Amino acid sequence: MAQVCNMCGKGPQFGNNISHAHNVTRRRWNVNLQSVKADVNGAAKRIRVCSNCIRSGKVVKAAPRAVTAKA
Repeated sequence: MAQVCNMCGKGPQFGNNISHAHNVTRRRWNVNLQSVKADVNGAAKRIRVCSNCIRSGKVVKAAPRAVTAKA
């Protein structure tokens, strides 16, 4: 599964690990993605969004479903 936020499109960043002996190897910093049930076009959908979008209020969380009593 791609490490990309469904709201802002933020993806992993790439860089280098540099050891004390200056050996250089590639590394990546992944996005802090959370699976959230959100309102998307009026329907509750499970999407993967970064924590930054959740905190900033870009994501509108879906209301919990009403539980009906069985007879």
